[in-house]
Amino acid sequence: MVVLQALAVGLFIYIICSLSQSVKYYVKCSFFVLGAMFSAAVLPIPSLLVYPIRDPRIGLVPALGTRFIMWLMGLTYEVRGEQHINREKGGVIVINHQSGIDLAIIARIWPLIGRGTTVVKKFVLYVFPFGPGAWLWGTLYIDRKNHKDTLVKLDKECDAIKMRSNKIVIFPEGTRSQEDELLPFKKGPFHIAIQSQSMIQPIVVSKYHFLSDRRKVFGRGHTIITVLPEISCEGLTKDDLPQLLERTRNLMQTTFTDTSKETKHSAVS
Repeated sequence: MVVLQALAVGLFIYIICSLSQSVKYYVKCSFFVLGAMFSAAVLPIPSLLVYPIRDPRIGLVPALGTRFIMWLMGLTYEVRGEQHINREKGGVIVINHQSGIDLAIIARIWPLIGRGTTVVKKFVLYVFPFGPGAWLWGTLYIDRKNHKDTLVKLDKECDAIKMRSNKIVIFPEGTRSQEDELLPFKKGPFHIAIQSQSMIQPIVVSKYHFLSDRRKVFGRGHTIITVLPEISCEGLTKDDLPQLLERTRNLMQTTFTDTSKETKHSAVS
């Protein structure tokens, strides 16, 4: 009986989605949000029996769950340049930001990068149950209105980079964008990399041609995730920050443009 009910619900959703692009958009967004919350709240529990709280390895099972959710939604991911990742080396990973489903990108690279820590806005902590669940594997929540508190937390992360080879994952644009040009980068990630004398590792995600929040379209498609060679910050000072920022953004923009051309025709509504 339960199986038949599940099949009936699945059939109903399929029929509704086939009638309207906007309905499909909202159904898939809701499915992703609910799935991500389940992954964050429930899937870390077994890992808590093995790893201490705030250990990045707690996020491995939720990451696997999120990847499964995206597969169910008809989305596939390809990682290029994995050889550029040094799991034993700390630093700052910067990723272009397009949508809330960028969580799937973090889920895809989480097993590859070593000791990862994501930096997000503080309000996400109160998005129950996702926020508290993500806290378990070390997510760093910052209040951009409280500049002093933010600096204290980021200074601690600089120490973690040096002492424990942590990698901090940040979206340098600060806000999401679905345009062809990357938004201007914030200085924060580059300040951390220079202060810790570590490195910047750019990761570029091709454009989500299958998704448009403005047109309410959420189809199926393929995404290319490109890991670029790390940029050493050893010996750099704060005076070098503007040049480092510009160099990183230019490299990412070129890769974003090229890989987005490759995935343009993979989108299916």
